[in-house]
Amino acid sequence: MLLLTWLVALVSPVQVNVAAPVWDVAALKKAKVEPAWGPETTQNNVSVRSVLYPGEPYRGKPTRVFAWYARPAAEGKYPAVVLVHGGGGKAFKDWAIHHARRGYCAIAMDLSGNDEEGKRLPDGGPDQSDDTKFLDFTPETRKDMWTYHAVANVLRAHTLLTALPEVDASRIGVTGISWGGYLTCIVAGIDDRLKAAVPVYGCGFLQEDSVWKPQRFDAVAPARRDRWVQAFDPSRHVGGAKCPMLFLNGTNDFAYPMGSYQKTYTLVGAPKTVSVRVRLPHGHIWTFGEVDAFLDSHLKGGKPLPTLSAMTVQGGNARATFQSPVPVTKGFLHYAVADGPWQKREWKSVAAKVEKGVITAVLPDTRPLVFELAVVDERGLEVTTPHQILDKAR
Repeated sequence: MLLLTWLVALVSPVQVNVAAPVWDVAALKKAKVEPAWGPETTQNNVSVRSVLYPGEPYRGKPTRVFAWYARPAAEGKYPAVVLVHGGGGKAFKDWAIHHARRGYCAIAMDLSGNDEEGKRLPDGGPDQSDDTKFLDFTPETRKDMWTYHAVANVLRAHTLLTALPEVDASRIGVTGISWGGYLTCIVAGIDDRLKAAVPVYGCGFLQEDSVWKPQRFDAVAPARRDRWVQAFDPSRHVGGAKCPMLFLNGTNDFAYPMGSYQKTYTLVGAPKTVSVRVRLPHGHIWTFGEVDAFLDSHLKGGKPLPTLSAMTVQGGNARATFQSPVPVTKGFLHYAVADGPWQKREWKSVAAKVEKGVITAVLPDTRPLVFELAVVDERGLEVTTPHQILDKAR
């Protein structure tokens, strides 16, 4: 119960029109995966093998998905994690190994119709180019869309894991990077089997503010834009999430700006933790300690990340309370002038006062101002409050 108390929602969820069902989730949960396994190799107490499993039909033809599967070599029952790559990515073998070394069964699939060498499978699904992602579609061709296949194939990977004797099907999570974070938001909203989800960078509201807005949304007919958004934008799905979620992003992310990111996580009524780090680099990075600790806390009984209350502002001071099972060693006020594109804002950090479960900081006089409070525990892991914006002196 203490863990649940710590993982309270940081901001009140808002109402959103959830899309009509796009995926037959019940069928995907029961899908006969029938994997074709490659040979198993074991090194440094980790076993790894390739796998091909059935995907969704594409243009009327069956497909297969390539993946790497890694697990601890010792016999036992383990938690598991589904790993979802981003744009330009693939089935990253080292990513699966990273989690297997930490005591997980892990599957990292390719979502671009390719094999382990990046070559097209003869029975692969749609590629992951932006032109393919943003195609127009009709009710008859919607199931040929990249997002439809990618989400379905993530759920199929989850279903594959649940059938393995070494996997504890009651302890499975998902994490994705960039476009994989976008997919993770959707998957978390529709797959109620998940026990934890971590979208890194990726979010919804792409039509309002994202690197794709000018070309992929503003430059097309409103009906086409709205069709895509209603079916495939995470904002139409993530509100259905039932599992705890960690949202990890950077203040200057080139693709998924802070405004869209906050609007996305605000939709989630399930317990959520936010970590928006100053100038966090964007890439296929799977060594963020916050991600590992969050998954461990929900899938292995590990010590959770700190949690912060909503931030209040009074008399030129920002304040939040926090709770943490690991001592908090530092606090910061991160801030920037709230003017111009999010990606180009110059963020600064000053030390904040941390005492007896309270973090406080004096706000600079600059206006308009965007700011957040952050605490760092002795593991070096950082969580932040949702940001606020002040347009005039307060």
